[in-house]
Amino acid sequence: MTTTVTVRVPAKVNVQLAVGAARPDGFHDLANVFLAVGLYDEVTATPADTLRITAEGHDVDRIPLDRTNLAARAAELLAARYGRSPDVHLHITKDIPVAGGMAGGSADAAGALLACDALWSTGASRDELLDLCAELGSDVPFSLVGGAALGRGRGELLTPLPLGGAFHWVFAVADGGLSTPAVYREFDRLTAGTAVPEPEADPALLAALAAGDTAALAAALTNDLQAAALSLRPSLAATLDAGTAAGALASLVSGSGPTTAFLVKDAESAQAVAAALLASGTCRAVRVADSPAAGATVI
Repeated sequence: MTTTVTVRVPAKVNVQLAVGAARPDGFHDLANVFLAVGLYDEVTATPADTLRITAEGHDVDRIPLDRTNLAARAAELLAARYGRSPDVHLHITKDIPVAGGMAGGSADAAGALLACDALWSTGASRDELLDLCAELGSDVPFSLVGGAALGRGRGELLTPLPLGGAFHWVFAVADGGLSTPAVYREFDRLTAGTAVPEPEADPALLAALAAGDTAALAAALTNDLQAAALSLRPSLAATLDAGTAAGALASLVSGSGPTTAFLVKDAESAQAVAAALLASGTCRAVRVADSPAAGATVI
């Protein structure tokens, strides 16, 4: 019998985040182009007498270690689906920025789901796991899948996208987090009284991904939540400017922020931009990563 399962799961960057008007259920329809990047959390599942969460790594003092943690909810959901008790110790090793717009919590949920599925030998199909992911949150299905994908609905309805090459990124980690619901509320406030268009994926951006064309991707990056994130955290503008001045081909707020993402030409440029961002004093830390990255994987 398997006694320990560890799953590695990647962060994401949204290379396009097109946001529609608020729906009656409070969510927003999206055209959300996800790209998995090589920053990873690991979730280790071992048998236990009760459900327990522990964590180590970056900023773990800022994540809940009780049943409100999305990883705990993933274990409970899977256990309920298969009629068993969620008795498991989940240990999370965090390397994805916390509350940073890179889906760290969603990654942990996908990792916990896959780890518990393997530990308990539930035999869930890929489609069943994706359904459970969608119940847990809009970004959780992509954390399971990885690579590149277009998310429709509230982001949970995924279509895999072809990728023609690797892309190089620098991420600037801000002090503190931003609440995703708060950023969407600010988006609603900023767009009140205007006609918000239906969200659609940009054909030029999809073509750039398929061709592996960094310059074309840089020209097409967009995030409809960026104005809202900047409204709530004006200091992010200085970080974006610092990265662009240092030679990044494009910059944007990652998802709902406050992590900012910088697309660069190559690995050498990534090191130079990272050093300049750190020296600028406009961010707390920098991370360098490539994309694409595989989705949740048992290691």
